[in-house]
Amino acid sequence: MQQTIEHLHNLKLNGLLEAWQEQQSQPSYQDLSFDERFALLVEREFIRRQNQRLQRRLKQAHLFIGASLSEINFEVPRGLQKAHFLQWAQGHWVNQHLNLIIAGPTGVGKTFLACALADHLCKQGLRVRYLKTAELLTELKFAKADGSFPKLRKQLASFELVILDEWLRDPLSANDAREVLDFLDDRYRQASCLFASQFPVADWHQKILDPTLADAILDRIVHDSVRISLRGESMRKLTSKLMPTDEKSVPKSAGTETA
Repeated sequence: MQQTIEHLHNLKLNGLLEAWQEQQSQPSYQDLSFDERFALLVEREFIRRQNQRLQRRLKQAHLFIGASLSEINFEVPRGLQKAHFLQWAQGHWVNQHLNLIIAGPTGVGKTFLACALADHLCKQGLRVRYLKTAELLTELKFAKADGSFPKLRKQLASFELVILDEWLRDPLSANDAREVLDFLDDRYRQASCLFASQFPVADWHQKILDPTLADAILDRIVHDSVRISLRGESMRKLTSKLMPTDEKSVPKSAGTETA
């Protein structure tokens, strides 16, 4: 028995081992056939490994906030259509290598929605990476400076979806625009991006200081993107404890989203 336990530990079959020890200690399993008991052992190990992979994907995603679909408040008037959003949450656009643009004013919930989508897609087995645009540019520059760029490039390419939050919050210089263009070229119709921006797409061109690079960047984004255009007041304002109760317009039963 001890040798079997050691073998299972060495093979990293800890879920199977736990289930086996459970069967040994509980008489209720004794009336099951060998095949039935063995199926339960395998199922426990399978579930354990699936959970491990999920936790690894969520850790690699580096999501800015913990968010889930169940926490989204669809009753707040901000132009968010529940049916469309839940359809996008199924990830068909990612499988088709399309992009998603979430645009709207500060505080309306862009980051929360992006992270909720990412959380759900991770649970479906997709690899996701969240980055603020400034963080992406910093990582690319440091990687080129210290010689690790090929590794970073390969790592970014391995994600089916890269989220670029605070997209064009700051104007892109010519050098930064070249970095972004190279990044988009690597993913063009090969993998998806999600752009969360305060600015409508019509204003993006002027936020990229080199017009030629602006044309090239937008040409690689807008034609293959589905869009969510949000409006309304800040969710932080609507859910603030300091806001008078009679002025709040966020239904409590619709979710726990706060930003």
